[in-house]
Amino acid sequence: MPAYTSKQARLNDFLPSLAPVVLIGDVLKKRWSEAIGPFTLLVICLVCAGILVDNYYTYANLVNNGRAFAEFMIVTMAFTVILLSGGIDISIPANFCLSNYVFLLLVGYAELSLPLAAIVTVSLGAGIGLWNGVLVGLVKTRPLITTMTTLLILAAITRIIDQQYAMLLAGSYIDNPVLEFVGAGSVLGIPTSVMLVVLVAICGHLLMTRTRLGAHISATGGDRRTALHAGIDIRQMQMIAYTLGGALAACAGIILAARMQSASPNVGAGWEISVLAAAVLGGVSLTSGKGSILRAVIGGLTIQVLSNILVRMGVGGASQTMVIGLVTLAAVAFEVRYAKNRARVTDMIFLAPGKRQLEPLVLPSRTQDSAIAVNDDLRDSIAYGDLEAISPGDFAFDAKSDLYVSTGEGWILKYPAEGYYRQREYWSYTGGRPLGLQFDKDNLLVACVVGRGIFRIDHEGNPELITNQSTRTILSIRDDSRPRVPTMVDIAPNGDIYFGEASSRYDLDDWFKDALEGRGNGALIKHDKASNKTTTVLRGLPFCGGVCVTHDGDKVLVSQSWSASIGQYHISGPRAGAYEPFVTNLPGYPMSVTKGSMGTYWVAIGGLRCPAFDLAMTNPRLRRRMTRELPYDEWLAPNFNAGLILQVDRDGKIIRSIWDPLGRNHCMITAVREHDEHLLVGSRNSDIFGRKLLLELVPVIGGVNV
Repeated sequence: MPAYTSKQARLNDFLPSLAPVVLIGDVLKKRWSEAIGPFTLLVICLVCAGILVDNYYTYANLVNNGRAFAEFMIVTMAFTVILLSGGIDISIPANFCLSNYVFLLLVGYAELSLPLAAIVTVSLGAGIGLWNGVLVGLVKTRPLITTMTTLLILAAITRIIDQQYAMLLAGSYIDNPVLEFVGAGSVLGIPTSVMLVVLVAICGHLLMTRTRLGAHISATGGDRRTALHAGIDIRQMQMIAYTLGGALAACAGIILAARMQSASPNVGAGWEISVLAAAVLGGVSLTSGKGSILRAVIGGLTIQVLSNILVRMGVGGASQTMVIGLVTLAAVAFEVRYAKNRARVTDMIFLAPGKRQLEPLVLPSRTQDSAIAVNDDLRDSIAYGDLEAISPGDFAFDAKSDLYVSTGEGWILKYPAEGYYRQREYWSYTGGRPLGLQFDKDNLLVACVVGRGIFRIDHEGNPELITNQSTRTILSIRDDSRPRVPTMVDIAPNGDIYFGEASSRYDLDDWFKDALEGRGNGALIKHDKASNKTTTVLRGLPFCGGVCVTHDGDKVLVSQSWSASIGQYHISGPRAGAYEPFVTNLPGYPMSVTKGSMGTYWVAIGGLRCPAFDLAMTNPRLRRRMTRELPYDEWLAPNFNAGLILQVDRDGKIIRSIWDPLGRNHCMITAVREHDEHLLVGSRNSDIFGRKLLLELVPVIGGVNV
C-alpha cells in the first residue's frame, strides 16, 4: 500500500462514493425522497398537458392558470395541516366560501378598511376551525361527523347571506388598488396570488418541519399515545391544527374575493373530495400523520392540472370526477403498497457493496514459527465486572489509577483502585452510547458518544459537549457534517483531539452491513484546541475503529478495519498531512489501537479473516445478491468467534499475539488497554454471541505479555 497525502486519500475514496447505486441509496434514505412518486405523477401530467392541449405553456395561459389555482392550493394546505395532526375537516371548503362572502360584505357594504376586514375574516375562519378543534380535541367527537355537521351549518349560513345580499354584491365594485394588486397584479411577471401561495407553502413547511409546534402536531398525528407519554398536550395540538386550517381557508376566501370581486354559494362545492384527492396524490397519509405541506402542494397542482386538461379537452363534469377518482384510487393503492415495503426495498438498495481486494491471507496456526502463532494465553484471564459492565466500549485510568468503563447502557462506570476494581459506581450518564475514552492533561475524561458527539466530563461526572460537527463532503447527498458513530479518541501533546468515525452511512448496530459494503465510509476527525474548530482530515476509511496518537506525538495511528490494516497520519514535522501504511495484511480486522509499554502498541482484533470472505469481498455482485435473497442470519461472515490481541512495535512489526481461539472467554475483541502490568480486554458486541464475561485482565510482566 503506497504512501499518499490526505488530499489524495480524499480524492481516491470520494469517487467510489459517487457510484450510482450509492447515490440512489442515499436519496432513498432522505425523507424528501418519499415525494418522488407524487412528483413523477405531476411531471407526467404536465407533459401530457403540453401534448394534448394546444398553447398550454404560453405565458398568458400559465398566468391565468396560476391565478385560478391559487385558492385551491391554499385550501389544500389548510386541509393538510389538519390531516398531519391526525384529524380531518371536510368543512374547510365551506369555510372558504363563507369567508369570501364575509370579506366582500365587510369591505363593500360595511365599508371597513381593508386590513380590518381581513383581520375580521381571518378571525372568523380561525374561530370556525377552533370550534371544530374543541369538539374533536376536548369533547372527543368523531372528526368526520363533526366537520360534516359544521359543513352543513356553514353552507346554510352562506345561502342565507346570499339570499339577503346577492343583489347588493352583484351591483357593487370595490375600487381599491391593494385589492386589485392581490387579485390581478403581478411582480416581475409572476401573479401576486401565485407568490402568496409560494409564501404560504414556505411558511407552512418551515412551521411543520423546523419548529417545536410543527413537530408536536406531527407527533400527535403519528401516534397519540406516544405523543402523550412524551408530554405533548395532544388536545391543544389538535385545536391549534384546526384553528390554523380555518385561518388558511379564510385567507383563500380573501384572495378569491380580490380576484373575482363576487361571491356564489357554489364556490368550493365539491372541493371536499378534490382536496382529499390532492392530499392523497401528494402522499399525505390519512391516518398516520405522515406527509408534508410541500407534498400537499404537489398533489394540489396534480389535481388542478389534471382537471384543467380534462376541461380543455371538453370532458364533462361527471367524467372529470370519475377520472380524478380513478387516479386517486390508483395513487392510494400504490401508496399503501409502497409504504408497506418501502423500508425493506430501501435497505436492499442502500446496501451497495464495493470491491475490496486484500493481500493474500496467511492463516495462523499453532505450529507456525511466527509472532501470530495461535496460543491459549487469553484463556487464563481473570473476570471483572461480570454482569455489570454491559458491552464495554473502552477503558481509561485517571491519575489515581481508578478505572472508567464505557458501557452499552449509556453509563460510564467507575471502579476505584482501592477496591481492587471490584466495586462499581455509576459515575456519568452520557445520554447516548459511549465508546472511546481518554483523559486529558487536566485529568478530565474525554468521551466519544454515539449519536451525540465528543464530550468532556468533569470530576463530578457532568458531561459537557466539545463538538458534534465535522466537515461536510462537497456534493454529498448524505449529510455527514455530524459524526454518526464516533468510535475511539486520543489527544495530541498540543491538546488537539483526534477521533474516528466508523461509518457515515450506518449506525453502530448495523456495523456488519458496513463490513459487507466494504466501502470507505469512515473518517478521521480533528478538533483543534486553539481555534475550537472541528475538521475532517481523512475520509474514505473502511470503518475507522481505532485512533491512537503515537508515543512521539508526531503521528496518529488509524485502524482501517475492513482493509485489515493500520495507517499512520502525520500531524507534525516535515511530512505533516501525509498518510501512509503502518501495519498491513493483518490476520483479522483491527479495532481499538492503544499505547503499550516500551514504545509498543496494542491492537484489538474484532474478527478473523477467512479465505471465503476475502474472496467474496472481491465480488460485489455476489454480496449484493446474498443480502437480497438470504435472511440476515445466513449471510456469509468471517470468524467472529475467536479472540485475538496483537502487540506491535514502533515500526509496525507484530511482536506478540494473545489468543482465545475458541472464544471461550473472549471473542470479537474491540477494546484493549494496558495499565499497571495488566491488559484490559472487552467487546462491545459480546452480547450478540451470548458472552457475559465482558471485562477481564491479562497479566503483563515488565511491559511484555506472558
